[in-house]
Amino acid sequence: MEYLTAAEIAQKWGISARRVTLLCNEGRIEGAEKKGLMWLIPKDASKPTDPRKLRKLDNQKN
Repeated sequence: MEYLTAAEIAQKWGISARRVTLLCNEGRIEGAEKKGLMWLIPKDASKPTDPRKLRKLDNQKN
Protein backbone atom coordinates (compact mmCIF):
# COMPACT_ATOMS: atom_id res chain seq x y z
CA MET A 1 0.00 0.00 0.00
CA GLU A 2 1.28 3.45 -0.90
CA TYR A 3 1.18 6.18 1.75
CA LEU A 4 1.25 9.98 1.65
CA THR A 5 2.18 12.45 4.39
CA ALA A 6 -0.31 14.79 6.03
CA ALA A 7 1.08 17.69 3.97
CA GLU A 8 0.62 15.77 0.71
CA ILE A 9 -2.94 14.74 1.62
CA ALA A 10 -3.71 18.32 2.65
CA GLN A 11 -2.68 19.58 -0.77
CA LYS A 12 -4.68 16.81 -2.48
CA TRP A 13 -7.85 17.56 -0.45
CA GLY A 14 -7.47 21.36 -0.42
CA ILE A 15 -7.26 21.73 3.37
CA SER A 16 -4.47 22.55 5.82
CA ALA A 17 -1.94 20.01 7.04
CA ARG A 18 -2.98 20.88 10.60
CA ARG A 19 -6.59 19.90 9.79
CA VAL A 20 -5.39 16.57 8.36
CA THR A 21 -3.38 15.95 11.54
CA LEU A 22 -6.45 16.67 13.67
CA LEU A 23 -8.54 14.28 11.58
CA CYS A 24 -5.88 11.60 12.08
CA ASN A 25 -5.76 12.20 15.85
CA GLU A 26 -9.56 11.87 15.99
CA GLY A 27 -9.38 8.56 14.08
CA ARG A 28 -11.48 9.91 11.22
CA ILE A 29 -9.12 8.86 8.40
CA GLU A 30 -9.26 5.12 7.89
CA GLY A 31 -5.88 3.42 7.63
CA ALA A 32 -3.83 6.37 8.89
CA GLU A 33 -0.77 5.31 10.89
CA LYS A 34 1.51 7.39 13.08
CA LYS A 35 5.24 6.75 12.63
CA GLY A 36 7.22 8.80 15.11
CA LEU A 37 5.92 12.35 14.74
CA MET A 38 4.56 11.84 11.20
CA TRP A 39 1.18 10.57 10.03
CA LEU A 40 1.15 8.24 7.03
CA ILE A 41 -2.15 8.12 5.20
CA PRO A 42 -3.14 5.63 2.48
CA LYS A 43 -3.00 7.26 -0.94
CA ASP A 44 -6.57 6.16 -1.70
CA ALA A 45 -8.06 7.36 1.63
CA SER A 46 -11.25 9.36 1.28
CA LYS A 47 -11.72 12.79 2.82
CA PRO A 48 -14.06 12.62 5.84
CA THR A 49 -17.19 14.75 5.74
CA ASP A 50 -17.16 17.92 7.81
CA PRO A 51 -19.94 17.75 10.44
CA ARG A 52 -19.81 21.55 10.78
CA LYS A 53 -21.16 21.88 7.25
CA LEU A 54 -23.91 19.33 7.91
CA ARG A 55 -25.15 21.32 10.91
CA LYS A 56 -25.18 24.51 8.85
CA LEU A 57 -27.31 22.82 6.19
CA ASP A 58 -29.70 21.48 8.83
CA ASN A 59 -30.12 24.96 10.33
CA GLN A 60 -30.87 26.44 6.92
CA LYS A 61 -33.68 23.93 6.34
CA ASN A 62 -35.49 24.99 9.55
